[in-house]
Amino acid sequence: MKVENKAILLVEDDQVDIMTILRALKEIHVCNPVVSMENGEVALEWLSQPDNELPCIILLDLNMPIMNGIEFLRLVKQDQRLRRIPVVVLTTSEEQEDKVRSFDLGVAGYMAKPVDYRRFVDIMRSIDMYWTLSEMP
Repeated sequence: MKVENKAILLVEDDQVDIMTILRALKEIHVCNPVVSMENGEVALEWLSQPDNELPCIILLDLNMPIMNGIEFLRLVKQDQRLRRIPVVVLTTSEEQEDKVRSFDLGVAGYMAKPVDYRRFVDIMRSIDMYWTLSEMP
């Protein structure tokens, strides 16, 4: 993902999914540091710390305790300082309403987490390729 090697913010509560994402990123040679937060509330708190540089991308699960992904996304996109950070939803949710709400709130992409690890690597490779080629402001 590069973008001056800024961090990737991973907002995910499932430890197995976190390990799978980290493993896939390593396999495709993404060297950006990954900051992992277990729900939207702690992720927003981390984003609000002036000492933390804003991430180049946010990978967001929707189904989390305390503050779910939709609530997090709504607050991020309302914040002048955070709204331009691309957010890609990585979720097990197949609910059409979740997809519509995510895109209405300005998500950059919505991807279902596959069960098969090889497919997961392919999805992470696609995300990496797109954001590596995109010219961010």
